[in-house]
Amino acid sequence: MTDVTTPTVAARLDALPFTRGHARILGGSGLGWALDAMDVGLISFIITVLVSEWSLTGEQASWIASAGFVGMAVGATLGGLLADRLGRRSVFAITLLVYGVATGASALVGGLTLLLVLRFFVGLGLGAELPVASTYVSEFAPARMRGRLIVILEAFWAVGWTAASLIGFFVIPNVAEGWRWAFAIGAIPAVYALVIRWGLPESARWLERQGRHSEAEAIVARLEASPALASSQRRRGEPVLVPTPLAGPAATTAGERLRALWAAEFSVRTACLWLVWFCVNFAYYGAFIWIPTLLFSQGYDLVKSFGFTLIITLAQLPGYAVAAWLIEVWGRRLTLSVFLAGSAVSAVLFGQAGTEGLIIATGMALSFFNLGAWGALYAVTPEMYPTSLRGTGSGWAAGVGRIASILAPLSVPPLLALGGVPVLFVVFAVFFLVAAGAAWGLVDKRGQTLDDR
Repeated sequence: MTDVTTPTVAARLDALPFTRGHARILGGSGLGWALDAMDVGLISFIITVLVSEWSLTGEQASWIASAGFVGMAVGATLGGLLADRLGRRSVFAITLLVYGVATGASALVGGLTLLLVLRFFVGLGLGAELPVASTYVSEFAPARMRGRLIVILEAFWAVGWTAASLIGFFVIPNVAEGWRWAFAIGAIPAVYALVIRWGLPESARWLERQGRHSEAEAIVARLEASPALASSQRRRGEPVLVPTPLAGPAATTAGERLRALWAAEFSVRTACLWLVWFCVNFAYYGAFIWIPTLLFSQGYDLVKSFGFTLIITLAQLPGYAVAAWLIEVWGRRLTLSVFLAGSAVSAVLFGQAGTEGLIIATGMALSFFNLGAWGALYAVTPEMYPTSLRGTGSGWAAGVGRIASILAPLSVPPLLALGGVPVLFVVFAVFFLVAAGAAWGLVDKRGQTLDDR
């Protein structure tokens, strides 16, 4: 049974073309996303330098990465809960401020212990921000283009990682104590947090769910008055098919929200989503945090290993572009599983690569498929839950994934000792394949309106 006339906030948002207001929301959130990626990317280059400057063991180097991921695990779970309670925009701004300040302070450290403490706080902010940002944008996006817009949001990750690679290539090896300057550049998000807080609207869906109808109405009205920037399959004001909301009270406390994730309606999708997040995080961060160091340890000098990493990183952008197109053609599950399977094949080939040409080619393939998979994963995650649970569900899925990102850098040294680079990347391939299978337990909501319970 459907109602084609009720002008709810959801129906009005889904009826909109892509407007200048949407572009502002996407661009503002995407710039924050890019700054996040820049921070994560920079640490992979900084670790390589500190191994030499501070005479670090492999285990100590692993902890520099893993300390940040411990913070990300905590931040993701808390950030989602806070986003459902306090709103998307406010939590987004707070998290940018936390990790921007901690990253800038890292430029002043003189030893490993303080760096590990600051990396935890960097991760705390970063881990909370990413699932909140994807939830925020998904709640503004019209249904027919929602998946594509979230993949485009995720594509800003490639912009940030490329910026990190450029800093790693041009600044870190060529400037005295270049790693400190890299950290200082990473403090930019602390300033940008103020722009986010005051420059972007709160989620209209969240406001309506909180009973703040006049505020939600004003935000939707501004979007409706905003000029369209692209052709649309719908016209402004055209009725949208909106399913009648399912019965059942919405969760209102943190405990109720957590229990609701495992209710009969959501238990399978929650289990599969957590498994995909865990496996993708393990394989991605295990590989990409260590690639510059692995290349350096194989005899390539600092500049060449960083240069290889820069070239490999550039393949992320076409990966996102293809995923952004396919996700509204094939749907979420097929796109996600295909890109994960491609990641698995690429990982095996990269582990076997023995020449410079093969290292670059297989590394670019791994980058292409893996980051396309990330785009699809961020698109599907907020769609699994209703508005009252969306931040919590997205945050906890990301938090479970961050457990894997803690374990992955720590697992690299023993796996290298066991069988070298080939065995290491076969293990990563297995994780990609498990994630590809688990993706089929998710619900595909291509073209459907979000659940606004």
